[in-house]
Amino acid sequence: MIAPISTNTTIAICVQIQVGDMTEDSLTANPLSTASPRDAHDYRVAMVRHLRQSTVALAAMLCAAVLLAPAAGARATAAPSASLSTAPQLGGVNIVGIGPEPLSEADAAIAQAHALHAKVVRTEMPWAALESAGPGQIEPRTLAFADRLVNDAAADGIHVIMLAESTPCWASSAPASLLSTCSTQRASQANAWPPSNPAAYASFVGYLAQRYGTHLAAIEIWNEPDQANQDYFAGPEKPQRYAAILRAAYPAIKQMNPNVPVLAGSLVGSNGVFLRALYAAGIKGYYDGLSMHFYTLTLGALRSIHEVQLANGDTKPLWLDEFGWSSCYPKARIQQEQACVTAQTQATNLTNIYRSLARTKYVAAVVLYKLQSTPQEEFGVLSPGGARKPAFNALSRMLTSPSGPVSPVTLSLSKQAGRVQASGSGPVGDYMELEAFRGSVLRYKALFVLNRFNRYSIKLPSALGTSGLRVRVYQYWAGRGKGVQRSL
Repeated sequence: MIAPISTNTTIAICVQIQVGDMTEDSLTANPLSTASPRDAHDYRVAMVRHLRQSTVALAAMLCAAVLLAPAAGARATAAPSASLSTAPQLGGVNIVGIGPEPLSEADAAIAQAHALHAKVVRTEMPWAALESAGPGQIEPRTLAFADRLVNDAAADGIHVIMLAESTPCWASSAPASLLSTCSTQRASQANAWPPSNPAAYASFVGYLAQRYGTHLAAIEIWNEPDQANQDYFAGPEKPQRYAAILRAAYPAIKQMNPNVPVLAGSLVGSNGVFLRALYAAGIKGYYDGLSMHFYTLTLGALRSIHEVQLANGDTKPLWLDEFGWSSCYPKARIQQEQACVTAQTQATNLTNIYRSLARTKYVAAVVLYKLQSTPQEEFGVLSPGGARKPAFNALSRMLTSPSGPVSPVTLSLSKQAGRVQASGSGPVGDYMELEAFRGSVLRYKALFVLNRFNRYSIKLPSALGTSGLRVRVYQYWAGRGKGVQRSL
C-alpha cells in the first residue's frame, strides 16, 4: 500500500511492500499452517519470533519522510557492516540425537559428518533418556550410544556440541496433572518443564563434562527457553528459571573440566527482550558463548542480538548452531513455520550465509540444521533415504573453505501503467533497501525482504514519474558498496 501525502517541499510515504512470493507461480498456501508432526527421533526446528517468509508475502514496513527539494542531509545512514577477523570459526552440522538406538546410527552420522569435513557436530543429549530412573541411575543403552558417537567423532577429529535438555520425571517441576502421565519410556509434556532443583541438572551436565570433556566443543544449556510454545522449556517465569539452571550448571561443568565451553541462550528471538531479562536475572559470568537459532533473516537477527549484547556489556561470542532451509518446494509451501524452498535454493542459501559470516569476529561457530531429512522435515543435506542433495556438496565446500563472494544483488527497471517497477534478486539473510534518487537527491526509500526464491518486485510511487530516476538496491549486511544501481 502506498499513500503519498504531498506539500510544497516534502512527500511522506508509508510503504508496506509485499514481496513474500511475487513469482511467476501464484502460491496460495496458508501462512498460519501448523508445523508438520515431530518425528520421534527428530529434533524440532524452532522458528518463532522472526518474520515468516511465507506464501502470503512478507515484508517489513517503513514510513519515510523524504525531502523532494535538495538538502544536505538527503543521504541515507550507512548500513551496519560485519566485523572482520581472521580467527577461525567452528563449522559443522546438526546430527541425530542421543538415545537407546542402534549404534550403527551413530556410526553413519559421524561418517557423513566426516565426509562433509565438519569440525563440529551438534547432538541432543536428553537428560530424561540418560538418567530416567533416578539420580545417578544411568540408562546403559543410551550411554552406549553416546559413547559410540563421541568416540567416532573423536577418531575423525570432530568435536561435539552436546545440547543437554529434557527433565526426567523424577526431577520435573511440572504440575501434578502432567507428572501423573510422565513416563520413563517416552517423551511427555512433563519433560519440558525445568527441574524443581537446578542442582540436579548441574550434576547431570557435570557428569557429561567429566566423561566427555576432552572431546566436547561445548555443552549447551537447555533448548530455546524463549520459545512461544511449551515444547522445550515450559512453565512460568522462564527467564528467572533458566538463569537459575545456568548459574548452577556453569560451576558444575567447570569443576569437572574447566576447558569445556558452556553455551547459554539457545534463543530463537532476535528482538532482545528475553536476553535482557536473562541479564537482569544475573546470567553474566556463567557462560562462554551465547547460542542462537535463527532461521529467518539470519544475518539481521545475529546483528540485532549482538547489539543487545554490547548494550549490556557482553562480549561473549555468538554460536549460530541452528539455521537452515527445508527443500520441500514444490510439494509443500510451509514446513516447521518456514517457507519451503527448492533443493538448489537451499544450497545457494547456506553458501551465502557461511560466506557472509566467514570473517565475522563475534560469531564463533556456524552449524547448519541438519544432516539428514525426514519426510516431515526436509532441512537435511541428505534426503530421508540418504541421497545427497545439492546442499551436501555446497556444505562440504563451505566447511572446507567458506571464503568467497555471495550472490550479487540484481536490479532491473521497467515502466508499467505510469509507474516504475523495480525487480531483481539478492543474497539471503537480511533486510534489503531500495533508494530512488532524482539527481543527487533521495526522493524515496523502502525497506523490504526477499521472497522464498530470494527475489523481489516493487512498484515505485507514481509521484516519482517514470524518467530521470536513479535506483539503488542493497542488502544491509553487505552494505551499499555491494549494491547495484540502475537509471532510466
